[in-house]
Amino acid sequence: MNDIPASRTTATAPFRDEFPILGRKAYLNSNSLGALSRRSLDERAEFERLWHDLGASAWYEIWLAKLDEVRESFGRTLGAPGADIALLPSVSAALAAVAGSLNFENRPKVVLTELDFPTVGHLFLSRRRLGLEVEIVASPDGVEVPLEDIEKAVDERTALLVTSHVFFSSGAIQDAKALTRIAHSAGAYILLDAYQSNGQMEIDVGTLGVDFLASGALKWLCGGPGLAYLYVRPGLELVPTTLSWFGVRDQFAFDMHGAEPRNDARRFEMGTPAVGAAYTAAGGLAVIEEVGIPAIRARNRFLADDLRTRLREAGFGLHEPDEPERRSALVLTRHADPAAAVRSLAERDVIIDRRGPFLRLSPHFYNSIEDNLRAVEALTAAGP
Repeated sequence: MNDIPASRTTATAPFRDEFPILGRKAYLNSNSLGALSRRSLDERAEFERLWHDLGASAWYEIWLAKLDEVRESFGRTLGAPGADIALLPSVSAALAAVAGSLNFENRPKVVLTELDFPTVGHLFLSRRRLGLEVEIVASPDGVEVPLEDIEKAVDERTALLVTSHVFFSSGAIQDAKALTRIAHSAGAYILLDAYQSNGQMEIDVGTLGVDFLASGALKWLCGGPGLAYLYVRPGLELVPTTLSWFGVRDQFAFDMHGAEPRNDARRFEMGTPAVGAAYTAAGGLAVIEEVGIPAIRARNRFLADDLRTRLREAGFGLHEPDEPERRSALVLTRHADPAAAVRSLAERDVIIDRRGPFLRLSPHFYNSIEDNLRAVEALTAAGP
């Protein structure tokens, strides 16, 4: 299916029925954890069946083929082949793999922004004791970071620009193509954190020209925790200092003396990928691909805009970019007691999240206008 009529008040029934939680709750928290699909449950059951029936022999051909399938599926969400995808347990691991491949001797600086997800800061700030310089570009409004400020920070001493495609605490979409231009003009690499965008927005890494992109199955791709990935631009000759047995060319030779890295992105893989998580992710990815990311983007924009209108009409202020085209499907509103509000809504079977002083709602294609109504009614009942 490649079209979801935006005017429908309920999501198309086959896909809404695919996610059991929607039969009981208004689930508006997909940017924290995508809903679990029946297809993911079936995939998990198949993994367990194979484990019971075949044991370790399931690795050969079957489980390795599943890992290849998931690499290809992740790649298709970016317009990239599976050979450009490395499977990792988390975005933190992906960041560490990239950091370990760079020579900071002549370019000792990494540039981030203060609106990026904290794990980015944690990883690079922890390396200051090794001499790494970390410049964090400030946001004047807590919503966006001006491109010109990022450009001033990225200079001839910068090895890497790391920043988000969509900011987790405002939903603002950054101009990834312009960020790539800024990095490359200074001779630096760029790593785009796409965890908040991948699955809700179209991404074409060839057009963007990024060197690295990190994301995972957890959020909009509806594949659960435990599996992330790293896109590596083909042609890059960087090799991580941590090389695992999945990252070498002839891994099943079990050669203790050989450490020849693979010539594709898999040289960045850190050990044996989590096969059970890969099966779960495969189910979610199958649904996302069947619906189609362009249709998901259109549906999510419709739902998020409807939610924004209802929140404004109910007296809630929004934390968002001024330009509509820079808004994603993350909808944030300030609240005096976000933790209490999240608990109150959960008691009414409305699931949202909080970030700092804001409540965050993130509708996905499987949500409906009725979900939005329930959320705003519950928020109004809970009080400002």
